[in-house]
Amino acid sequence: MAGKLYIVPTPVGNLGDMTPRAIEVLKQVDTVLAEDTRTSGVLLKHFGIDTPMRSHHKFNEHEAVAAVVEHLLGGSVMALISDAGTPGISDPGFLLSRECRRQGIEVETLPGATAFVPALVNSGLPCDRFVFEGFLPPKKGRATRLEELKTQPLTMVFYESPLRLLKTLQQFAESFGPDREASVVREISKMHNTTHNGTLGELVDYFAANAPRGEIVIVVAGCPPAAAVKVDKYAAFKQKKARIEN
Repeated sequence: MAGKLYIVPTPVGNLGDMTPRAIEVLKQVDTVLAEDTRTSGVLLKHFGIDTPMRSHHKFNEHEAVAAVVEHLLGGSVMALISDAGTPGISDPGFLLSRECRRQGIEVETLPGATAFVPALVNSGLPCDRFVFEGFLPPKKGRATRLEELKTQPLTMVFYESPLRLLKTLQQFAESFGPDREASVVREISKMHNTTHNGTLGELVDYFAANAPRGEIVIVVAGCPPAAAVKVDKYAAFKQKKARIEN
């Protein structure tokens, strides 16, 4: 009989956000698949969890999936965790979950911490409908994706590193306009959790003078309907001009 895979969220900052059920599951499974066994080792030790761990991260995920699935088919019960948050959300997990589904292995994902949800709600921007973009391509494909998002009417959510935050905000201001409302949230649930709201232009000025640290979530307002029509008309004009010139 096949085993089972639990996908278990872990705190994005405050250890108090770890749920009792998550602790119980991690204690009962045969193996914990961890993105970084050193980071997860600290978490497990804090909650008195001595379940054996094995590495499962983005650099070995493609190769590791087959072996993990073989163990699960043999009856093992495993839990997948990432360094912080819910596995599969800009973290390893999708490939394993998909292959388990294909092989008929039961997968159960526990509810829990995910960084973008509190950042989105805290931003004050519409959150009844939104798009989650995660990390944009660092180089190739980035400009193309930003061009595609110019007329996105829904609130957009991005992850970014503190080292690239200023450049990303500058690119957002160029693509979406400096007057577009946005929110930058850092260190969610940690001691130095901060939220900065304003226009993209204002946020560029602020972070040009104040270098950020910690994990970053950027929330950007969607394109107003009138602006979307303007952009579409300009795009149509450029296409027509290109056809005439060619």
